[in-house]
Amino acid sequence: SIYLGNTCRSPIAQAVLENLIVRQNLQNWYVDSAGLRDWNVGKSPLGRTLNLLKQHGLETTHVARKITLMDFYKFDYIFGMDTSNMMELQQMTAPLDPKPRCKIQLLGSYIGRKNDEIIQDPYFSHGLGAFYKVYQQILESCENFLRVSKTDFK
Repeated sequence: SIYLGNTCRSPIAQAVLENLIVRQNLQNWYVDSAGLRDWNVGKSPLGRTLNLLKQHGLETTHVARKITLMDFYKFDYIFGMDTSNMMELQQMTAPLDPKPRCKIQLLGSYIGRKNDEIIQDPYFSHGLGAFYKVYQQILESCENFLRVSKTDFK
């Protein structure tokens, strides 16, 4: 999953998806997250991110990294969290040759409700309120993604 700085939404998505994969006993899945900027490379997720995950019985050892062009060839799916992420991801892949086969998708599109498909950045919010909304959007998106996609990986 891709997000601007790789300290809020994308580490939440990674932890949620990894947990769902383990709970559903799915094999041969590799999940990672990265940012479009290098601001936080080498750092752990935000304290609010870690607190939110802990409240839901999840944890992460993720260290922020910046997306690389090889990621487009390494992964089957790359998810953006909002329209600007999606535009940037598509711009990054446009000149690539050979064309990568990964599917670049808006993670929230798996919610199925237009009003909820953009997963807003909670970074500048106060407290955990916006983080709770992001978590619920990500959880629902990941559950629905697995429901429709897990047969692709058997």
